[in-house]
Amino acid sequence: MRKTIAAIRDFPAAFGAKATGARAERVRSSPQFDGKVFRNAAPRHPMTAASMRTIFREMFFGEHRELRKPAGAVPLVATGPVESADGLHLTWYGHASTLVELDGARVLLDPVWSERVSPAAFAGPRRLHEPPVPLSGLGRIDAVVISHDHYDHLDLATVRELVGSSDAPFLVPLGVGAHLERWHVPAARIIELDWNEEATVAGVRFVATPAQHFSGRGITNDDTLWTSWALLGPAHRVFYSGDTGYFDGFAAIGAEHGPFDAALIQIGAYAPHWPDIHMTPEEGVAAGLDVRAKLLVPVHWATFQLAMHPWGEPADRVWREAKEADLPLAVPRPGERIDVATPPAVDGWWQAL
Repeated sequence: MRKTIAAIRDFPAAFGAKATGARAERVRSSPQFDGKVFRNAAPRHPMTAASMRTIFREMFFGEHRELRKPAGAVPLVATGPVESADGLHLTWYGHASTLVELDGARVLLDPVWSERVSPAAFAGPRRLHEPPVPLSGLGRIDAVVISHDHYDHLDLATVRELVGSSDAPFLVPLGVGAHLERWHVPAARIIELDWNEEATVAGVRFVATPAQHFSGRGITNDDTLWTSWALLGPAHRVFYSGDTGYFDGFAAIGAEHGPFDAALIQIGAYAPHWPDIHMTPEEGVAAGLDVRAKLLVPVHWATFQLAMHPWGEPADRVWREAKEADLPLAVPRPGERIDVATPPAVDGWWQAL
């Protein structure tokens, strides 16, 4: 009953807020803002009414819908915190949520621990596996990084818990700070960046790099920015794609900030209906090569059903393409902590499901 009451109470807040005052002025002055909305560097193919009807029909009435979920329980690894690790370690918790241990700093990317990715706790895409560990089990967090404001990347309940359990700053794209302020994140803990701006936290340079996507938590879209991120530590570098279509900006990111010791690349939730906002697995490998990644770790798959492809297909395809491209690949189980210097061999664990 308490959860139901809380869900009803939080429903309006989940939509976030529009930027005002100094935040709105920064939005208006951005080169990415056209006076009404943020724009990609390359035009995005608009969805027609006919394509929307096709998507709805395929999503809810298409054939082989049972293949979009795992046939058994997803194997989870409950890794405890290691507070003083040097080097570079990655722990993927499912979908895009990842802990990056980078030269002593502990950075949490796009954390989502809620049951559903939706403004309503009783509707919307539901988890296909539980979080491997509770948020309270992550240990110290030095920074929280958000790529954009879609519900599967920016989660009200998770943000509120992190605000109460740590003093880590939130690094977010332009406009997203307004959501956090509505959710009672102290202004001093919000660092809002435009593309190619940067901030240093816990000895790590965080650069907001371009991406090809869109944004929005309500009826209107694109009044907040979306980004990929370059995390540049004293000895190691990590690239996180966020959600993005494939575009020529990856090569520029690699030239300026690479090579990267590891790249966390979106490979799931693709479809021919939206070719330029989510990458296919093959495009994800191409992006990894473009940014000059030494190791590719695929994210944005396995946890929520957000497209029509079979559940394990993204991992099958990225494994095959990475072999062809001779790009080192790691596909950890959710919660499995990997040492980037000695990544585990890919074993196809998802194929049993």
